[in-house]
Amino acid sequence: MNSSKNKIKPKSAKLTISNEPDYFLFILASILIIISIIFSYSLSVYTVEYYNYNQYHFFVRQGFVGIISILLMWTMSQSRPEILVSWVGWSLFIVFFALMAVMPFFPSSMVTASGGANRWIRLPGFSLSPVEFFKIGFIYFLAWSFHRKVIVQPKKMTLKDEFLLLAPYFLAFLLVVFIVAFLQKDLGQVVLLGLVLVAMMIFANRSYKIFLILGTVAVAGVVGLIIAAPHRIIRIQSWWSMVQDGVLSIMPDFVANTLRIKDFPEPYQVGHSLNAIHNGGWFGQGISEGNLKLGFLSEVHTDFVLAGITEEIGLFGLIGIITILLLIIWRIFRISRRIDNALYHLFTLGIGLMIVLAFLINSYGISGMIPIKGIAVPFLSYGGSSLLSVAIAIGLVLSISTEVKKDKKR
Repeated sequence: MNSSKNKIKPKSAKLTISNEPDYFLFILASILIIISIIFSYSLSVYTVEYYNYNQYHFFVRQGFVGIISILLMWTMSQSRPEILVSWVGWSLFIVFFALMAVMPFFPSSMVTASGGANRWIRLPGFSLSPVEFFKIGFIYFLAWSFHRKVIVQPKKMTLKDEFLLLAPYFLAFLLVVFIVAFLQKDLGQVVLLGLVLVAMMIFANRSYKIFLILGTVAVAGVVGLIIAAPHRIIRIQSWWSMVQDGVLSIMPDFVANTLRIKDFPEPYQVGHSLNAIHNGGWFGQGISEGNLKLGFLSEVHTDFVLAGITEEIGLFGLIGIITILLLIIWRIFRISRRIDNALYHLFTLGIGLMIVLAFLINSYGISGMIPIKGIAVPFLSYGGSSLLSVAIAIGLVLSISTEVKKDKKR
């Protein structure tokens, strides 16, 4: 009797399409949106009193947009990506690029100015920030272009050929720089988009030489943009006055004396932000019990929301929120890694990078590690445009997640 006939054959695995969105990602994103609604009420008390708003002014607005965002994510998660991703991606790229280009010519009654530039389109009942939606369209444009032209090219190319290959993207980005940095005076968004562009180029398998050249040009460009705007020079000097003692202490005296700025006020916003974080301790003062939001830390429900949250729920609470955000990023990168379609892979990768970089730029800014850039915290900062745009981004990722292949035993 042949004993081999009685052996049980090992189960083999085959790859199948899941056809279901990543519900865990949807739940995580919804939790952060609910948290943002809660703190839009808790942290906005001083602004409400100062402008004599109804006490539920920000809570109702953020709650309304938050509910729409959750429903939008769910609806998009149930849609097939073949048409949805392309249609939404190109619409966001073309429509909001055009809006940013023509905004400087709008009458003052149609726009809301910030820092001497028109950044919001004033509509009945709310304002719209086109750059928030354009970022998603820009990422789709890069993903679409890279998967068609760049990623299929061999890595070993002459520097000239590689530069010619990437030149259209540099020119397109320069146009974005002109519109966003010069017309809207929003250098922070340019830095974010530039970092996303470089990161996606790295994953598109380009050589290190092009990154050295690109990095040199980028540094020179950022310096030029700073010099061209006096308010940016003042912001850099203000930031440097706060951190210079620690940096210059390890440098030779002749270098330290040359770089030291004297009699320049430190940024009070960052100082109050650090005080709020310190005041929160491990467990926080309690929701609605924070003190620094009472006129000391302006815009605490927007750009400085992380500091306000930390004061009220403490370091442990902040770690919990950051853990949720990290899980969201991990799920997005997981989807990107498991998807076969090169376009979807690059797009989801770009969305994950956008969320990571936005969080890092904001958190480093409010802690004084880098100059403040005015970048909203994904999901958490008050603002309908920021919340809706990130919901659209997650909705597209959820739609793409239905195409992820998973192992199935048989």
